[in-house]
Amino acid sequence: MALSMAASTFTARVAGLSRSGVSNSQARRGMTVRAAATQEDTASYVKTLPGITAPFGDVFDPLNITSTSTIAEMRRYREAELTHGRVAMLASVGFVVGEQLEDFPLFFNFDGQITGPAITQFQQVGQGFWEPLVLVIGIAEAYRVAYGWASPNSAAFNTLKADYVMGDVGFDPLGLKPDNKDELFELQTKELNNGRLAMIAIAGFVVQELNGGQEIFEHLFLRLEGKL
Repeated sequence: MALSMAASTFTARVAGLSRSGVSNSQARRGMTVRAAATQEDTASYVKTLPGITAPFGDVFDPLNITSTSTIAEMRRYREAELTHGRVAMLASVGFVVGEQLEDFPLFFNFDGQITGPAITQFQQVGQGFWEPLVLVIGIAEAYRVAYGWASPNSAAFNTLKADYVMGDVGFDPLGLKPDNKDELFELQTKELNNGRLAMIAIAGFVVQELNGGQEIFEHLFLRLEGKL
């Protein structure tokens, strides 16, 4: 029933265009031109963003995502890339630090009961750690969404606010953000590149520990000694 109504509506609109002097082929060409213009706008917009770096002289897009996405969607993808890159950088450091300082007195596991590869330490943490951690993460995410994302009740649901700069939630306690636009652009590119590397690194850490069962440096030293 719904399909029949939709088909009837589409037919009526096409007929209306024909009666007004616009042929079906002209209408299709118009839609194609508008789509091409949108794709060109998206591609041009992406080229203005940080993150384009050597050895790629242009936007690295092997899946051709820019040709099928709007500017609003590309902004959302960049926000996701920045967020995941930051989490991956923290995770990469956490893997190494957690494995090397298992019984360090300043850490939560001061009794040395949490040991082994980082991927198994998650299950060893007892009650009293996850509850405040989940609360802190929830507060941080709620703030980020309220700061940069459009209201769920608006027509722009699931998009970023027009005046929001991707990744900039106003958190700079050390005052590291440069005032100079060129310096800021360079710093943003460095953050993106390090985040991308960290995403690859943490994926490699997880796969390696699942496969070998050794800690990161333990596996490295065994490999250097020729025991693997």
